[in-house]
Amino acid sequence: MTGRLRRRAALTCSVVGASVVALDGTVLTIAQPVLQRDLGADTAQVQWTSTGYLVAVASLLVFAGRLGDRYGHRRIFAVGCAGFALASAGIAAAPGIGWVVALRVLQGVTGALLQPATLGMLRAAYPPERLGMPVAVRTSAIGLAAAAGPLAGGALVDAYGWRAVFLIGIVPTLAVAVLCLAVPEPRRTAGPPGAGNPRSGRAAEQRAGARPAREETTRDRPAGAPSPSAPSPSAPSPSAPSPSAPSPSAPSPSALSPGVPSLRVPPVPPSASARSARAALRALDLPGAALLALALAALVQDLAHGPAAGSVPALAVAAVAVTAFVRHERRAPQPLLPPGMLRPGPVAAGLGALLAVSAALSGTLFTATYLLQDSLGLGPLPTALRMVPLALLMIVGAPLSAVLAKRVGARATATGGALLLSLGVLLLARPEVTGSGIATGSAAALIGAGFGAVMVTATSVVVHRAPEEHAGVAGGLQQTAMNTGPVLGVALASLLLASGSALPALAAVAALAVPATLALPPADRKHGKDPEDGPDGTGQDLRAGADVPTGPGRPYGSADTSVRRSDTPVGP
Repeated sequence: MTGRLRRRAALTCSVVGASVVALDGTVLTIAQPVLQRDLGADTAQVQWTSTGYLVAVASLLVFAGRLGDRYGHRRIFAVGCAGFALASAGIAAAPGIGWVVALRVLQGVTGALLQPATLGMLRAAYPPERLGMPVAVRTSAIGLAAAAGPLAGGALVDAYGWRAVFLIGIVPTLAVAVLCLAVPEPRRTAGPPGAGNPRSGRAAEQRAGARPAREETTRDRPAGAPSPSAPSPSAPSPSAPSPSAPSPSAPSPSALSPGVPSLRVPPVPPSASARSARAALRALDLPGAALLALALAALVQDLAHGPAAGSVPALAVAAVAVTAFVRHERRAPQPLLPPGMLRPGPVAAGLGALLAVSAALSGTLFTATYLLQDSLGLGPLPTALRMVPLALLMIVGAPLSAVLAKRVGARATATGGALLLSLGVLLLARPEVTGSGIATGSAAALIGAGFGAVMVTATSVVVHRAPEEHAGVAGGLQQTAMNTGPVLGVALASLLLASGSALPALAAVAALAVPATLALPPADRKHGKDPEDGPDGTGQDLRAGADVPTGPGRPYGSADTSVRRSDTPVGP
């Protein structure tokens, strides 16, 4: 398969996978009231159809990215798509609310498998200097799905009931799963063992750890016994055996003589497959994954529901789990998060910007819905129409942001987007703006354009700056920020909604992204490329598997431009 077809297949799978997940979340919001009446559930049970999914997906995204780095993003994506489709079909046939909640949790697990892979596949298929536009197309598709979800969900619920909304994503999800399995993984010329190539990784581990099954050492031989590898001068040559020599299958006469010492066979070491399995488990860092999952699950649950009466606050559990996770990662030989991943630098700055703007956007939408419907008395449809410019500017602005970032740099593009987002939220806080449909739509347009610019630019930096062998973990961190941020934003909006200060506070949250965006790479106006990229503009000066840019004291993802590609051998 040619590189162009492989890139098109990767982009198709990435766009469809991300869109189905975004569409699923928006249509569920429309279907929940009807689902509650049909199944006779209470409000808390219905809320867990959303919270259960969020807890599952947020807690497993980074580990799912690690699985993609080791076993191939296409394989993990295909497994996630197939599981997501089966869980959706099960929800559509669920007999009670308990089944719906359980299957939504399963849907979150499978959604966590496919989401980091949507970025990992793009990172593996496209050169870094061409990564911006595929990420922008993916962002536009997510915006389109989020905008179309309420309309499609409402029409399906009215015509066929709530079960129909879970059927719309089954066919496209299974289709891209089959496409992923039909397209081979791109071959890598360099990288550490097991980084995205399970066959080469396991083979390298076997080569590194395998020993002869029946190797004999001096310690194993009795004193005075001759070495098998050094025959005595009187012994016949192996190449010319004596006619009277015993056959290889017959026991040696000296071995049957009581006065002659026999050779002891050492115990057979573990098989190469057993050693490879243990090495694979160590490479996945299961203890670190469990601690991180516990911390994120407790955080999301506490923010979504608040602490339960008489129980240990989930935030305390999250704090203890984070502390244990940090201590474990410092001592682990193969940590879940590569060393330096979250040190100050382009990757950490991009993640911080994504967390802030996603919190501001979700909190603003939550607050604006209540403001327009409860305070102004608008219906659901007029409220949704006033927010349409937000989705439109996000869809149209995402590709434009990719072009702009290539011209003026990630720093200027993302900083401008964060300021536009903050300004749009501040405008919505003014009563004269929300009282006018045109003014409300204009503020929503600023929010959509600003959010799209930050999302495209910061995501490109995070995925670009992470080495290809860690692209899955980087994608998992990006998705974790995009899933945790909305929970933070809605929790803050709920806390401040009654006081009337929710929107100004959310504007301040959006402004918090500015310090992070200022840490993104600037543009090299002389050469029209990122100054931290290599001489060829790809950011790949060093070997694909080298960790030199992430050594002690260096920000993760920064390049060492003193080493040129032509000076560094690639491959074995």
